[in-house]
Amino acid sequence: MTEVSSLTGRLLVAAPALADPNFDRAVVLLLDHDEEGSLGVVLNRPTPVGVGDILASWAGLTGEPDVVFQGGPVSLDSALGVAVIPGDEGSSQGSRLRTGAGEAPIGWRRVHGAICLVDLDAPPELLAAALGSLRIFAGYAGWGPGQLEAELADGAWYVVESEPGDVSSPRPENLWRAVLRRQRSELAMIATYPDDPSLN
Repeated sequence: MTEVSSLTGRLLVAAPALADPNFDRAVVLLLDHDEEGSLGVVLNRPTPVGVGDILASWAGLTGEPDVVFQGGPVSLDSALGVAVIPGDEGSSQGSRLRTGAGEAPIGWRRVHGAICLVDLDAPPELLAAALGSLRIFAGYAGWGPGQLEAELADGAWYVVESEPGDVSSPRPENLWRAVLRRQRSELAMIATYPDDPSLN
């Protein structure tokens, strides 16, 4: 079996030709990617459901819009929290959430850089002081072994670097175009691709 180069922490940006309605113009943050498969959350699918309606104790820590996002088509009845922990990008010391030297942090797991997965079963007050922003996702996007690699080979996705602000974008409906526009390649031109090319 060929070794999979991890894309954890990077963004999958749906190509305009991607036909799956679950991922039309989607921007997916990969939370895990290895030879066993991939898992991510769609960053630009806000729902009308307020965080306070389902996870009231976390509502005060979420950014605008303070709604639940549909993270993907898998396990829509489960919730994931993704947050930015500012000023603690990979450093082993200095985290206000550490329990002691060498021990795992309480309430969160680093994904990439400042981006972390939050344990929604932990008491919110444990993390409140350290979280820069928090977003709650219902469901996730998942791929089995080799499935994402096949989609990448077919040109369904563009892989680009993530920025911490992507997780908490206050205008998620513009994220697809914004992520493409900031690329220093021909991908920036794709940001101008019309919503309905037949109207061109």
